[in-house]
Amino acid sequence: MITDEIRKARHKLVLDHFQDEVRQEWDDVLSTFPHPHYELIPTMQVHDGDTAVRGYYHDSRVAFPDQDHEIIALRHSDDAVIAEFWLLGTHRGPLGAIPPTGSRFRVRMTAYFIFDTDEDGDENLVCERIYFDSLTMLKQLIGGLNMRNPGNWLLAARCLKGLLAMSGDKPHPTLVDTTPPAFAG
Repeated sequence: MITDEIRKARHKLVLDHFQDEVRQEWDDVLSTFPHPHYELIPTMQVHDGDTAVRGYYHDSRVAFPDQDHEIIALRHSDDAVIAEFWLLGTHRGPLGAIPPTGSRFRVRMTAYFIFDTDEDGDENLVCERIYFDSLTMLKQLIGGLNMRNPGNWLLAARCLKGLLAMSGDKPHPTLVDTTPPAFAG
C-alpha cells in the first residue's frame, strides 16, 4: 500500500509531466523518468530511451503542433497513476504515412504512469503506457474531409494509402509476448 506522501508526489509528477508536454518543454518531461519509456498500445509501438522518446515527441508535434490535454481524472494504484483525459489537436503535419488533413480531433485516452521503487527506496516513473481508440481519432481526421469537394478526393485516397501502409507494421514484441499473471486461487 502506498503512503499519502508517495501518492501526492506521484500526483504532482504526473500533472507536471502533462503541463510540460503541452508547453513542449521536452527536457522537463524527460526529467520525470530515470529512463524514458513510452508504450503506445493502439499502434503497438515502444519508444525507449532519450533519443527514441524525443523522436516520438517531435513526430507527434509535427502532426499536431497544437496538441493539448483536458484531464478528466487521476486515479492511484499501488504501482501507477492512471490518467483519463481528452487529447485534442489539429492535424497539420504527417501522422506516420497519413498526410495532414487539417481536421481537428478530440479523443478520450487513458495513460498508465507506472512507478517502481529502486534499491535506495526512491520512487521512479518507469513507463507511460497509453491506450486510446485509434478508429475514433481516424474518423475525426479523415472523416472531417468534405467529400463533396473533389479537391479532397486525392487527399482521402492518400490518407487511405497511408493508413494501409501503417497497418502492416509489426507490433513491438514486448507488447505481444506477455506472461499471464498467476492469481492466488
